[in-house]
Amino acid sequence: MGKTQMFKKILIANRGEIACRVAATARRLAIQTVAVYSDADANAKHVTACDEAVYIGGSAPKDSYLRWEKIIEAAKATGAQAIHPGYGFLSENEEFAQACAKAGLVFIGPPASAISAMGLKAESKQLMEKAGVPLVPGYHAADQDPALLQREADAIGYPVLIKASAGGGGKGMRAVDKSEDFAAALASCQREAINSFGDDAVLIEKYVQRPRHIEIQVFGDTQGNYVYLFERDCSVQRRHQKVLEEAPAPGMTPELRARMGQAAVEAARAVNYVGAGTVEFIVEQPGGYAHPEQMKFYFMEMNTRLQVEHPVTEAITGLDLVEWQLRVAAGEPLPLRQDQLQIQGHAIEARICAENPDNNFLPATGTLQVYGLPAHVTFERAPHGTRVDSGVRQGDTISPFYDSMVAKLIVHGATRAEALARMDAALAQTHIVGLATNVQFLRHVTTSASFAQAQLDTALIPREAAVLFNQDKVGLPLAVAALVAHTLQAEQTLAAQRDAHGWQDPWAQRDGWKSHGAQVRSFSVEYAGAPQGALLTHLRGGGLQLSVAGESQPLRWGAQGAGLDISFGNMRSVVNLYRNGDVAQVFTASGATQIIAIDALAHAGDTQAEGGRLTAPMPGKVVSFAVKAGDAVTKGQALAVMEAMKMEHTIAAPVDGTVAELLFAPGDQVTEGAELLRLEAAA
Repeated sequence: MGKTQMFKKILIANRGEIACRVAATARRLAIQTVAVYSDADANAKHVTACDEAVYIGGSAPKDSYLRWEKIIEAAKATGAQAIHPGYGFLSENEEFAQACAKAGLVFIGPPASAISAMGLKAESKQLMEKAGVPLVPGYHAADQDPALLQREADAIGYPVLIKASAGGGGKGMRAVDKSEDFAAALASCQREAINSFGDDAVLIEKYVQRPRHIEIQVFGDTQGNYVYLFERDCSVQRRHQKVLEEAPAPGMTPELRARMGQAAVEAARAVNYVGAGTVEFIVEQPGGYAHPEQMKFYFMEMNTRLQVEHPVTEAITGLDLVEWQLRVAAGEPLPLRQDQLQIQGHAIEARICAENPDNNFLPATGTLQVYGLPAHVTFERAPHGTRVDSGVRQGDTISPFYDSMVAKLIVHGATRAEALARMDAALAQTHIVGLATNVQFLRHVTTSASFAQAQLDTALIPREAAVLFNQDKVGLPLAVAALVAHTLQAEQTLAAQRDAHGWQDPWAQRDGWKSHGAQVRSFSVEYAGAPQGALLTHLRGGGLQLSVAGESQPLRWGAQGAGLDISFGNMRSVVNLYRNGDVAQVFTASGATQIIAIDALAHAGDTQAEGGRLTAPMPGKVVSFAVKAGDAVTKGQALAVMEAMKMEHTIAAPVDGTVAELLFAPGDQVTEGAELLRLEAAA
């Protein structure tokens, strides 16, 4: 395509899934790649995804991925001709783009002048106003006199939104409902802006009702050609950060799409944009969800880089946007004209993050002990299929140094309904153990009434909170049945191995066997933070009867692939259970949960701490001890509280005994399996 010469080698100045994503396209185009990495990323997936790798510094971004001088040195030392910045880190850093050009390296992104022009909200909106791009009614000028700002807000009409001009991430932002509240809100907003950005300048805008966040993917080349690759709806957000994205936007009319697309192209043209960019619009729904034809759109900002959610655009267009970036950066014209672009089907992307949605989305860290993903392609579009973009592997650690995103799950279907069904099935097949994630929360969102019916706006999550948070779709009976069946299967496997080596003493078995009477075995568990008990009866005529939560029902189970096909009373479910010591993660088609086992038979004679629940079930922090060395304790007594996966877990005594030694102090971080205290069993 064209007479220009494609790059032979590029350096990818990023990490994680976007570095792997760029490397995949480069490999397909026979372009060699150079990775950069920090201390924390020495064994990361993106390092092995590239042909070469260069160490650039410490784990904190400021010591590595934000040190553009080290990155340029690495590019020159390895003979790279260009640098792809990915997104985040240096991708929208004007100084870095200029430094690349000065070093004779191609920056695979827009000119530094375009980054600068779109870097500040107020200045970019003034530029867009001159270009004829619709703006939210508001005040964007430089005069910051409080009395003038008050008059402008009164003229716009309430409610209004005060926003820090240099802001982002929701900082320096206040909604004001009436004139008498404006002055106090302005002062608060300015204080936060100066603390966060060193600049207290603000802009004032009309507060849009039922707002949707819809963005347009644009591309420009060095010959002055521009196209838009349709839209993405990114309205589902938490803490002003995107959770789910889809393309095309539900309810979008062809006429509105054309007007928004042309406005985005004019925005790009106004700054002589080159490469991939995203023009973000806030969309008002004055007629409500039932009247999308009444939607009005206003320019919000332009992201001068590739976006996290670019795969949904690739899915509906059948294009590789990273390939387009490389070709445009090499001087080639855009591969297609506007009239050659078409929308095919519907795509949805879910951001899988290491966080606890039920605890205000607090980020989580830990090791991916199990990282089970649905059947998928790597990065190319699979028509009506499932795609996973990920920068980690099973056994990797999600550290506190970087973004909490683990993977992006992208599905594509002929219709939105088909894509929704495929997304729920893919999320159900995503099994992650070792740290808290938002996988189940994403399932709750995509199956909620608002999302399923495309009643979209940025308030969807708080509006649907009752069905999104603290939801248990498994339940105690099935969780206990799964744990019991898994335990029996493990014991049968062990017995078979023993039988293969000769006869075993039945009195040494731990399956509750008795020479007369019904065989009854008790199980003690902790579920949802509360102790629970269950009884398993081996019936004389064969079969099993399980009693849990006041209900006694027949229990049947059998192997089903890597899982178990369990029937308990009227319930039947295929379950995947992953057990690490006493902690078991249970995955079913309807949801997932955690249950902690205390097997009385297994621990009855233990004298070491490892024999009971005296070890950390996963990486975490010691919150408190309820005992001290020398204390006498009884079986089941609470000994310590540990926080792991952003949840508190009680460590209880497996037997009567005496505390010999506390091995940690409150506040200490501990690794999985670490012995927390030693217990001497009573004679």
